[in-house]
Amino acid sequence: MIPPESVAPVPYSAVLLAGGHSIRMHRDKALLAAGDTVLWRRQRDLLAAAGAAEIFLSARPQQAWAETAEGFAAVVQDAVPDSGPLGGIVAALERAAHPHLAVLAVDLPRMAPGWFAARAAECAPGSGVVGRRDGFFEPLAAIYPRELAPLAREMLEARVLSLQKLLAAGVAAGRLRVHEITAEEQGLFANWNEPAGPAGAGR
Repeated sequence: MIPPESVAPVPYSAVLLAGGHSIRMHRDKALLAAGDTVLWRRQRDLLAAAGAAEIFLSARPQQAWAETAEGFAAVVQDAVPDSGPLGGIVAALERAAHPHLAVLAVDLPRMAPGWFAARAAECAPGSGVVGRRDGFFEPLAAIYPRELAPLAREMLEARVLSLQKLLAAGVAAGRLRVHEITAEEQGLFANWNEPAGPAGAGR
């Protein structure tokens, strides 16, 4: 059962990853319509509703809209340029004011606040939570502990950009708990990579 939308008991930071090049979409996914708003605003409001105490926006310098986007503590750029989601995650982990960082991709339009509120409640000191389905982690809607930052930085500088490898190492080190994604929760991870609309689940 998908948990009800509620505010997590412990404050945490969050980052909205919106700096992708949107190659298959042929336009910036962050600006796609989502009901009566656009995706980046929907995801920002989702994180706020889930209880995030501060929200960063991970964006590229070329994204002019990000310069005036409201509701964020700051705009962060990749810790190492052209490093995919890992670069934005490292930048936010190293800047976060709270011990845990919720990570959300802009192209998960069906994600719900209750997912993050429930996962935040499962976190422990030095340990975050990541969902897993069919043996694969869902790294772009998860809560990372700040203690994972040194390993993430090390992998980034070595150009080992696989989030699957980072999360597997985090689980092995006891820095991440695994939440096995239920059949009911799978729809939350449908990503929007092509004009046809959301499909599948992000890896």
